[in-house]
Amino acid sequence: MDPSTTEVLRNLMEYEANRTQPPDGFPALPDVPGGRYTDQRFFHLEQEHIFHKSWLLAGHADEIPEPGCFQVWENAGEPVVILHAEDGSSNAFYNTCSHRGAPVVLEQSGRRKRLTCKYHGWSYSLDGELLAIRDPEDFRDLDFSCRGLQPIRCERFGNLIFVNFEEDAPTLMEWLGPIAEELREFQLDNCRLAARHVFDLRCNWKVALEANTENYHVRSIHPTTVAPRLDDRRNVNTLYARGHGRMVAPTRQGASRLSGARLREYPEIDTVGEIARTCTQSYSLFPNCISPLSAKAISPLLFWPTGINTCRLETWTLAPDWGDLPAPDNWTVNHGERLCEVLLEDTEFGEGIQKSLESSGFRGVPLSYQECRIYHWNQTADRMIGIENVPPELRVAQVIGDEWIYPNDPRVELMGASQVKTA
Repeated sequence: MDPSTTEVLRNLMEYEANRTQPPDGFPALPDVPGGRYTDQRFFHLEQEHIFHKSWLLAGHADEIPEPGCFQVWENAGEPVVILHAEDGSSNAFYNTCSHRGAPVVLEQSGRRKRLTCKYHGWSYSLDGELLAIRDPEDFRDLDFSCRGLQPIRCERFGNLIFVNFEEDAPTLMEWLGPIAEELREFQLDNCRLAARHVFDLRCNWKVALEANTENYHVRSIHPTTVAPRLDDRRNVNTLYARGHGRMVAPTRQGASRLSGARLREYPEIDTVGEIARTCTQSYSLFPNCISPLSAKAISPLLFWPTGINTCRLETWTLAPDWGDLPAPDNWTVNHGERLCEVLLEDTEFGEGIQKSLESSGFRGVPLSYQECRIYHWNQTADRMIGIENVPPELRVAQVIGDEWIYPNDPRVELMGASQVKTA
């Protein structure tokens, strides 16, 4: 971050610490309907509109390091194969042969010069073109040019591979907006994939996601782990277009960084600025990615729905080359044996929360100003689904206006007025 942005954030931290009510002009947030966590209709709308129209983090270049390397990816409910093309780019296709629909690759990962379906032997190039078929004399006028693998939008940001099922979706850079520029100091094109693990949770995916998009719970859920180190009252939330968000909260004076003890001996990303070195700096990338960042590591958490009341949590650690040291892992113990203590604290209540959400006693969620990123997510979700497509009893009111979306921030003006009044 440039010095002027850093100064604004430091001043906003003090503003947040000293305010006695939400900022003037910030809207009261209506309840989020409880059915958004339990209603099958809303679940299907999420699948159809949100997960099929958003850019989704699917892989890392280290997982497909050479031409012909591939991996199968099915986290969004569709059979996808992601591969390293001859020209060095990353391609994604439906893992579906254009003959009879059989999977083109059966292994989870591997390397091939061409992809050949084992059912009838049709083969495809790394660019998805149909190259050859068995017994061509038995077909009449088969047009190879329109029988290739069905492509899926696939773009990279640094070494991160994203996919999008919507042909008319904006580019990945348009989707990320100003966040892309903010992330450049973390050298995503140089950081290696150190760890990637999967854990199944028994709750709606948004229950798990939302536990990582607010600090209101820190003193209750993390009294001995996070709370002594994170100054949650100085937390600054920023809302971005397309449902993204950012939180920045300073480390308490004299305390160590949250990831400091786990990654102390590992090399640093030398371009990382002051904020990420002295604060918890975390981004929520719509729809399902939360990524804390530091000078030691980029640590995405991904939340994938597997049912109305079940989900899958993926934990990633990206880091600069660690040489002969063990591969760093910011989130798990014994390389995926179990979640670390902080994530266990965040997830252990998920199943109980889900049961309560499904009870007759639950109606809706009254969110505080500190939880505004959750409401911002819900507003964006309804717009992406199409407000008219959401059942009236499940909609959220569109109360957070553009005046609160970056680069706009009324708090900056309010902060200045407050300082003048104090003087």
